[in-house]
Amino acid sequence: MLLRRKRARAGARARDAAERTGGWVDGRLPVSEGGGLLRKAFPDHWSFLLGEIALYSFVVLLLTGVWLTLFFHPSMTEVVYAGSYRQLDGVRMSEAYRSTLHISFDVRGGLLIRQLHHWAALVFLAAIGVHLLRVFFTGAFRRPREVNWVIGVTLFLLALAEGFAGYSLPDDLLSGTGLRIAQGVMLSIPVAGTYLSMFVFGGQFPGHELIPRLYSVHILLIPGILLALVTAHLILVFYLKHTHWAGRGRTDRNAVGKPMFPQFAASSTGLFFMVSGVLTLLAGVAQINPVWTYGPYRADVVSTGSQPDWYVGFLEGSLRLVPPWETAVAGHTVMWNVLLPAVVLPLALFAVLYAYPFLERKVTGDDDEHHLCDRPRDRPVRTGLGVAAVCFYGLLLAAGGNDILAHSFKVSLNTLTWVFRIAVIVVPPVALLVTRGVCLALQEADHERLTEGEETGEIRQTIAGGYVESHEPIDEERRYVLRSYGYEVGEPPPREGESES
Repeated sequence: MLLRRKRARAGARARDAAERTGGWVDGRLPVSEGGGLLRKAFPDHWSFLLGEIALYSFVVLLLTGVWLTLFFHPSMTEVVYAGSYRQLDGVRMSEAYRSTLHISFDVRGGLLIRQLHHWAALVFLAAIGVHLLRVFFTGAFRRPREVNWVIGVTLFLLALAEGFAGYSLPDDLLSGTGLRIAQGVMLSIPVAGTYLSMFVFGGQFPGHELIPRLYSVHILLIPGILLALVTAHLILVFYLKHTHWAGRGRTDRNAVGKPMFPQFAASSTGLFFMVSGVLTLLAGVAQINPVWTYGPYRADVVSTGSQPDWYVGFLEGSLRLVPPWETAVAGHTVMWNVLLPAVVLPLALFAVLYAYPFLERKVTGDDDEHHLCDRPRDRPVRTGLGVAAVCFYGLLLAAGGNDILAHSFKVSLNTLTWVFRIAVIVVPPVALLVTRGVCLALQEADHERLTEGEETGEIRQTIAGGYVESHEPIDEERRYVLRSYGYEVGEPPPREGESES
C-alpha cells in the first residue's frame, strides 16, 4: 500500500512537471500549433521514396563535405610530392592535388570519406533525376505544384554545377581535362566568350585563381542555395499536401497515408540509415575517382579513355556528335561544333523543363487542381514525350563513351559516331509514337477488363460449336481505381489525343 502511494505521488509530480514544462515551452514557441503537423498524412508508396533518397544523400554529402574541408587545401601553388604514395615521389604538383593524396593515403579513414562523398554526389543527382521523372510521368507538376516543379528543376541544375565544381577541385589529370573542355565551351560563346574565360580563370588557362574560386562556390555558395531551396521545397510539400494514387477514400480533396509521427518518422529514419549504409558500403568496396592513377594535371597531357561523371556524360556525347562546323563572321569564328551542343542544347533542355507545366496547361486547357497521380498510360502524349526525352538523353550519354564502345566491341569509331548521329534524330520520335501506341493499347486492355472481366485462360465450347474464353469480374478495388481514371463500363476509354495532351 505504501509503495503504491509513493508511486502515485511520483507520477503526479512527473505529470505536474511535464505540464509546467509544456506550458513554459508553449508560451515561447509555436508547439501547440505544430500538433496537427505531426499528424499530417504521407502516402505510403515506393515511388515517393525517391525524393527522400535524394534528401538523405544530400545530408551525407554535407556531413562528409564538412569533414573533407578540414584537410583539403584549395591552392594552385606548385609543390614537390613526398608522401606515402611512392609512385609520385618527386613529382611537381599543385597543393590541391597533394592535399587530395594526403587525404587518400595519410589521413585515417580519409579515402573512405572521399569515396563516400563522391558516391553520395552521384546518388544525389541520380535520385533527383529519377524523382523528377516520377513527378513528370504522374503529372504531379500540375496545379497547384508548378512552383515546386520549378524549384526541383533548379535543384537539379545547381546539383549539376555543384558536382562539376567538386569533381574539378583535386586538380588531377582527368578533372583538369574537364576544366580545359569547360574553358573551350566558354570561348565558343561569340564576343563574350574570351572575357568570360578570363573572368572565371583569372587570366590565361589554367591560372592560379580557379581552384580557390571553385572551392568557395562548392562549399559555401551553391550548398547555401541548395539548403534554402530544399527547405522551400519541403515547406511547399507540407503546405500543398502530397499527391497520392487513386483508391478507395482517395480523392483530389484529401491525402491518405501514414501520419508523420510516429509511423512516417520511424520509416523515414530507417530509410536514412539504409541510404547511409549502402553509400558507405559502396565507398568501402567500389573504387571511384582514383586520382593517384591519373597524376597531376598538365596542360600538355590528356589521359586516354577519359570519361566524366555520368551526369556530365550527355554534354560529352553531344560534343562528340556534332560535326566540325565553323562560320567566319566579321573576322570572328563561330564554333558551332561547340556552341550548339555545349551551350545551346543545355539551355534549351532546361528551358523546356522549366516551361513544361505551363505549356501543358495552356495546350490542354486544364486549369483544375490535381492531387491524384496520373497513370502514365492514361496520358499517352506526355508519356511519349518523356520516353523520347529519356532516349535522347541515353543516346547522348552512350555517345560520350563512343571511343570506349568502339574499342570494346571492335567496331569503327567513325561508323559508331554516325550511328549515334542518326539515332539521336530518328530514335526519339519513333520512341514517342511507339510509347503512345503502347499506352493506348493498355487503355483498351483496361477497358476490356472493366467491361468483360479478367481473362481466366479457360476455353469453352458454345452450343453453336464455337469457342470462347471465360472471364471473371475484377475485384472492387481495381474497378474503383479504373473508374476514378475515367473508365466506364460499355464506353471506350478516354482518348487523350482527342481532348488533351
